Amino acid sequence: MKSQFRQVALIGKYHAAVTGAQAGSTRTALEDIAHFLSSQGCEVLFERETASTVGITGYTTLDVPAIGAQCDLVLVVGGDGTMLGIGRQLAQYGVPLIGVNQGRLGFITDIPLDHYRATLTPMLRGEYDEDYRSLMHARVVRDGHCVFDALAMNDVVVNRGATSGMVELRVEVDGHFVANQRADGLIIATPTGSTAYSLSAGGPLLHPSTPGWVLVPIAPHTLSNRPIVLPDSCEVAIEVVAGRDASANFDMQSLASLLHGDRISVRRSQHRVRFLHPRGWSYFDTLRKKLHWNEGH
Repeated sequence: MKSQFRQVALIGKYHAAVTGAQAGSTRTALEDIAHFLSSQGCEVLFERETASTVGITGYTTLDVPAIGAQCDLVLVVGGDGTMLGIGRQLAQYGVPLIGVNQGRLGFITDIPLDHYRATLTPMLRGEYDEDYRSLMHARVVRDGHCVFDALAMNDVVVNRGATSGMVELRVEVDGHFVANQRADGLIIATPTGSTAYSLSAGGPLLHPSTPGWVLVPIAPHTLSNRPIVLPDSCEVAIEVVAGRDASANFDMQSLASLLHGDRISVRRSQHRVRFLHPRGWSYFDTLRKKLHWNEGH
């Protein structure tokens, strides 16, 4: 039985400078997967930057928006960082994504490169589990004008400057004043991002199907400032009250300098990222492997 996906796009890690042996191994992996997909009856296309960076020729190439509009499935070969960037761009198109991990197992790129044939064969026939991840839509408003607009799959982070002391941030939820927080910063994380920076700052793990966010202070001045889980239907606003050289980060997209009075508003995006996993996939299996639970027992 052949693939139920007709046009399949391959996207590799291309934002970093891929050179020498790394480019060779990436090209070999991508070409190997492309041959396999062709053998399953798929028409294979490559993301344009991926093909040019690693030197792949002989395939139709498209930019990311064209892939979203035209393809039935996208295979992302790389790590979670690559998937975050692509997921944000493709969410509006509803195209499903499968992550093949070149290095260590990822939270959202969960198919090891060594086992991709055995794993993908039934998935291409339609034997898979679907997993939708919410996105945050963040805006930075300065003097009544939007100066930055971004989607984030992991988190929105407001950080103090590298050389200065704490920042003071006024936090509101749905227009209701919560607190003025003095801290090194503040994280608003999705369930997907709850295993990233939020976790290292003491935040809880949120199951991906939880319709919530977690608000986590970074090294708060007042120790009673604890992480709080909020419904993702709310709008969170953070205003910079005091502190020099504060910055905002939206996944890996940065606004280098925030000014006093800047407001970062975060609400749930209308778009979600659609992942496909092998049948029987479990979030808890990933947690166990990534966080090394049960080792030594």
